[in-house]
Amino acid sequence: MNEQSNNITGTKEPVLKAQHLGIIFGGLKAVDDFCLEIGESELVGLIGPNGAGKTTVFNMLTGVYQPTEGSFYLCGEKMNGKKTHQVVAAGIARTFQNIRLFKKLTVLENVKVAMNMYMHYSLASSILRLPRYWKEEIEIEEKAYELLDIVHLRDKADFIAENLPYGQQRRLEIARALATGMKLLLLDEPAAGMNPTETAELLDIINVIRDKFHISVLLIEHDMSLVMKICERIQVIDYGVTIASGKPEEIANNPKVIEAYLGKDDEEVALPC
Repeated sequence: MNEQSNNITGTKEPVLKAQHLGIIFGGLKAVDDFCLEIGESELVGLIGPNGAGKTTVFNMLTGVYQPTEGSFYLCGEKMNGKKTHQVVAAGIARTFQNIRLFKKLTVLENVKVAMNMYMHYSLASSILRLPRYWKEEIEIEEKAYELLDIVHLRDKADFIAENLPYGQQRRLEIARALATGMKLLLLDEPAAGMNPTETAELLDIINVIRDKFHISVLLIEHDMSLVMKICERIQVIDYGVTIASGKPEEIANNPKVIEAYLGKDDEEVALPC
């Protein structure tokens, strides 16, 4: 078996393979020598203190920033240099720390708009309402309702997005990301601002998504309880540098990780599991 095929999942190529990624802003290295592999259907956490560089990693993986060093691949396809819409078309989608919805559109419309790359009818077909237009519109709407079912928002389909409670807006953003048909889903603090009930529901939704669609998930989250429950592996960065990588129980008791979060202390402590 060659080196490429001998990875975490045993498949020929990992879904994500980041090799020595780095980026410099004004002489400051925000991320340095970042390496990560994620296999099919794997759920991996990316954690670290505020300002550690987590969202910068996401921005590199989605074409918002271009790495100044290293390269990354989606299912073997090199992604360096691609623009954001090309990254999405290739199969990487994300949510954001600060919710970014089309606030004046309905819940259903927010999901449908993410499927525009799969629409093939012509402008003439849409103006004249020809059969191909109706066929594709019906198919897309059915798929959108299926995704809203998964995030428990089908009954809110006709609501204007900005009128949803905060936790439901978070779930809508996930549904919209799913609508792109991605292979890798990047979730940037999806539980931020949620109460414990909403967080528990989110955990269930993420597991359903992973199991139903067999997609891979990379999760940034400050809720350590959620991270430890849901992630199979965790990678920790601090000041843009990876300081630890391993299973949740290994990370929770890692002295470098504890120091990064809590500072030096003579007493024996651990992060919450």
